[in-house]
Amino acid sequence: MNNNYIQPDNWSIIEEGFDAKQVKSSESLMSLGNGAMGQRANFEEHYSGDTFQGSYVAGVYYPDKTRVGWWKNGYPEYFAKVLNAPNWIGINVSINGEQLDLAKCNKIENFRRELNMKEGWLSRSFIATLQNFIEVKVETKRFLSLNIDEIGAIEYNVTPLNNDTQIDFSPYLDNGITNEDSNWDDKFWDVLSVNHENEQAFIVSKTMKTHFYVCTSMQTQVSLNGLVLRQDKTVNDAIDKIAFTYQNQVSKGETITLTKFGGYISDRNHDKNELVSEAKKTLNKVSELGFDALLEKQKQAWAKIWDMADITIEGDVAAQQGIRFNIFHLNQTYLGTDARLNIGPKGFTGEKYGGSTYWDTEAYCIPFYMATKDQSVAKSLLEYRYHHLEKAIENAEKLGFSNGAALYPMVTMNGEECHNEWEITFEEIHRNGAIAFAIYNYHRYTGDYSYIPEKGLEVLIGIARFWHQRANFSEAKKKYVILGVTGPNEYENNVNNNWYTNYIAKWCIDYALSNIEKIEKEYNSDYTRIMHKAKLSKSELSQWKDVADQMYFPFDDEKNVYLQQDGFLDKELITVSDLPKSQRPINQKWSWDRILRSPYIKQADILQGFYLFEDHFSSEELERHFDFYEPYTVHESSLSPCVHSIQAAKLDRMEQAYAFYLRTSRLDLDDYNHEVEEGLHITSMAGTWMSIVEGFGGMRIVNDKLSFEPKIPEQWEAYSFKVNFRNQILKVDVAKNETAFELEGNQDIEILVKGKSISISPNNLVTV
Repeated sequence: MNNNYIQPDNWSIIEEGFDAKQVKSSESLMSLGNGAMGQRANFEEHYSGDTFQGSYVAGVYYPDKTRVGWWKNGYPEYFAKVLNAPNWIGINVSINGEQLDLAKCNKIENFRRELNMKEGWLSRSFIATLQNFIEVKVETKRFLSLNIDEIGAIEYNVTPLNNDTQIDFSPYLDNGITNEDSNWDDKFWDVLSVNHENEQAFIVSKTMKTHFYVCTSMQTQVSLNGLVLRQDKTVNDAIDKIAFTYQNQVSKGETITLTKFGGYISDRNHDKNELVSEAKKTLNKVSELGFDALLEKQKQAWAKIWDMADITIEGDVAAQQGIRFNIFHLNQTYLGTDARLNIGPKGFTGEKYGGSTYWDTEAYCIPFYMATKDQSVAKSLLEYRYHHLEKAIENAEKLGFSNGAALYPMVTMNGEECHNEWEITFEEIHRNGAIAFAIYNYHRYTGDYSYIPEKGLEVLIGIARFWHQRANFSEAKKKYVILGVTGPNEYENNVNNNWYTNYIAKWCIDYALSNIEKIEKEYNSDYTRIMHKAKLSKSELSQWKDVADQMYFPFDDEKNVYLQQDGFLDKELITVSDLPKSQRPINQKWSWDRILRSPYIKQADILQGFYLFEDHFSSEELERHFDFYEPYTVHESSLSPCVHSIQAAKLDRMEQAYAFYLRTSRLDLDDYNHEVEEGLHITSMAGTWMSIVEGFGGMRIVNDKLSFEPKIPEQWEAYSFKVNFRNQILKVDVAKNETAFELEGNQDIEILVKGKSISISPNNLVTV
C-alpha cells in the first residue's frame, strides 16, 4: 500500500498525524459533494504549504481554448473545464496577531482528520503551538447538505490552552480563483457585484463565454462557550473578495466558535436577476434551523441512501472500507435529481479530464444507479444522451459523415465534442457502442421497453448509421473493416480492426435492426413517426445488415484467440511479470513511442467485449482469452481491474478476483497510480460495486429473471447487498456455506440460483 497513512475503519476515512506531503492526497480522498456542488477537503484557515484549492458547481463550465501546436480540420475548438468556483469556506484565524497556518506552526500535535461516510461530514482537530508560543486546540466540522443542496455548513472551534488571548475570525468569500489546469491562464469569472447585509455577504459573478451567473454567499455567527455573541465586525471588501472580521478576547480554556453557512445559487435553477434574494432566503432558512439540526437532517439523508446502497463485508476491514468509500463518492457526485447533469470521471474532487461526461457513465455507472436507486435515475442518464443527439449528428458531420450519422463525443458538457487529443477524440469511437449498450442494458434490467420507441430508437439509428459509414469493404479480406481506431486500450493508437470496436459496431447495427422490426410490429404510430423523421428506407437497412453480417474480426488459428487488432502478434510479447518493477507505471516511465510498440494493455480491451457480451461466448473461450491477454495488462486505467475481477470470479479464480477487487476498491485510498492528489476516479468506483454484485454475487439477468452464482473470497466471513429489480428490493446475504435472499416488495419473485429456479415471497427469508 502506498497511502498507508489512511487508518483502517469500516465507516470512516481517518488520517492521524500531520504530514505536509499528504495534504493534497487527503484533499482528494476527503472531498465533499451533494450532487449539486462539491469541494476538495481544503483547510478553512490559511495554509501556505502545497495545496490544491478546489470548489465546483455542477453544470457550470468554461470552454478553455484548445492548445495545440497546429490545427486540423474537425478539431474541437475548446476543452470544456469544470470551473474552480469562488471559495466560500475560507476563515482566516489570527491568534494574538499571528495568522494560524499549519505550514508555519512551531508544533502540531494530535492532528486528526475524519471523513465520516455513514453520516456525510468531515472533521478535523489538532493542537498547534504558534511562533508566538500561544497553544490552541482547533476542532472543525463541515458538510454539504443533501437536503438543501445549495448550502454547506462549517463549525470552527478554537480553545486557547496556555494563555488568555485575542482570537480574530475573518470569514470570507473569494472570487479571485483560477483553475489549476487552464490552457491560457484565461480569466474564467467576471465579478458583477460584491455586497453584504447584516451577517450575510454575497458575490455575484458570471463565467466568461458560457455566461453562467452564480451568487456565492455566506452567513456567519460567533459563539463563546455555546452562547451567541452579538458584536460589531469590520468589513473588508475588494473587487473580488469580501471578509468580515470578529475580534474577541478569549480566556484560557474557553472555546470560541465561528459557524458559517455558505454555498452557491446559480441561474441554472433561478432567475439570474434574483440570485441574491434567493441566496438570502436559503441562508435565512438554514440559520433558523441551525448547524446541529441541519446536521441531523444530513445524517438521516445518508441513512436513507445507505439503507439501499450499502454493501457489508464481514472479516475484512480493508475491503469494507474500500467499497463504502466508492459508494459514498458515487452518491456525493450524482444523485439522479437533475437530469441535465451527468457523472464526471473526477466528480467534484479535481479538474483533470475537464469534469465532463465520458463513456464511463454508460459502461460502468448505469448498472450501479439502476440497482441502488430506481429506474427513473437510470432513465435520466439515457435521456441525457437523447437530448444531445442533434449535437452528436453535428459532431459526425464535422468529420464528413452524413445522413444523420451520429458520433457521440468522447468528452462533453453540452453534447459537443470538447476533447483535444486526436488519437482519442476521433479514434476512440467505441464510445458510441457503450451508449447503445446502455439502452439495451436498461431494458434488460428494468423490463421497461417504453424508452426505446419514445426516444431510444432515434439514438440507435444515428449510431447504426455512423457504423455503416465508418466501415469500408476490403477487397483483400472480402469483409468490412474499420480502420484507424483506438480501442478501450489507449496504449494502442490508430490501429486497424480493433476487435472490440468491430464487435460492438456489428452488435449496434444488429440491435438497431431488431428494434426497428419490433417497433414496426408493436408500436406502429412510433414506427411511422421515427421512419418519417429519420428518412429511413428499407434499402438503407439492408446496407446496414450487409455491413454487420460481413464484419471482419482478426483471429489467430494457432493460438485460437481473437486478436486485439491486426498485427498484435507482430509485437515482442514480453509479459508484465517479466517487466522490472522500476519500469512501472509505464505511462510515467516510458516514452509514448515505446508504449505504442509494446504489447502492454492499459485496460481491458477484448475482455471488455467478453464482459458486455458474456452470453455470446462460452466459459472456455473466456478462459482462453483471459489467459492470453491478462498477462500483458498493466491495469494503468482505473476501468481495468473491475472487469478482470468479475471475469476471474466467473472462472472460479477467487484469489485473482479478490486481488483485482482490492485494487479497484482501494485504487485511490492506496494511490496505486501515484496520482490521487489530482482527484479521485469516480466512474471506476461503479465498477467496484459491479465486482462484488456481478463478480462475487454472480448477478446476471437470464430469461428476464435475476440470476445469481454466489461465491465468497476466503478472506471474508460474509457479505451482503441489496438490488432494486423492477421496483422490488431483494437483499442478498452470502456466507461461506449458504446464501440467504429476502424480498421487500408486494409480490413473489422468481430468481435463479446456480441455474435452479427459486420462488421468494415478500418478507420471507429463503436460504440456499
